[in-house]
Amino acid sequence: MRRMRQVLMIFSVVLLAACGSSRVIREGGAARSTPRMSTPKYGATAVVRRGDTLYGIAFRNGIDVRDLAAWNGIAPPYTIYPGQSLRLYPRGGARPVATTRPSTSVPAGSRPSVPTPVRPMPPVVSMPVASPIAWRWPADGELIARYVAGEPTKQGIDVAGNSGAPVRAAADGVVVYSGSGLVGYGELIIVKHNDAWLSAYGHNRARLVNEGQLVKAGQQIAELGRTGAAREMLHFEIRYNGKPVDPLQYLPRK
Repeated sequence: MRRMRQVLMIFSVVLLAACGSSRVIREGGAARSTPRMSTPKYGATAVVRRGDTLYGIAFRNGIDVRDLAAWNGIAPPYTIYPGQSLRLYPRGGARPVATTRPSTSVPAGSRPSVPTPVRPMPPVVSMPVASPIAWRWPADGELIARYVAGEPTKQGIDVAGNSGAPVRAAADGVVVYSGSGLVGYGELIIVKHNDAWLSAYGHNRARLVNEGQLVKAGQQIAELGRTGAAREMLHFEIRYNGKPVDPLQYLPRK
């Protein structure tokens, strides 16, 4: 009988440990790899202009659309209106202010403490995030510009091509932006693939899909052009939780 009680106690401990280490699972069975939290722009706001969408404003500011919606109390389907002012930081948020410690008198005969030198932290190397999406090249042509982390004008890749050549969806998804309201992108299309992943297609000659339209991987969504660019090319970006990532880490090798 005593042996049986010991076995039951061990079994209970194992069950509790298993429950405590369970993972949060997204829809579709993929594990949540990193917490979603955009970098706030404290004190900054964006005024909605005619033709703007919440996805477009979030994309322009490198913020996840879900964070931008939460910070401004906007529920799906994320309806906004011209003249509306949107905070680019959480409600009640304030920029951290550096403070100096007030000087204190040192008692006579005591030795002032010497601050310990602080070693600089090594730079954080950002590793590619695993993607559950089977990406494909959105256009045929020569790769003429690569992604550069932190460089505002190089947040994706550029693919040269002939005017009117097909631009295709890099994966299944829904069009969440189709317009020309984002400076520097010309005629732009943004496709949402799941809650975390977006792709963007800029400088098109013509857009062939509308917002809310479902698209399939490989489906033509635009004609290659040079709107907002110096030559005919496609500017292509992949974004994870609102942040640009290197498309070449995800596209198949040519």
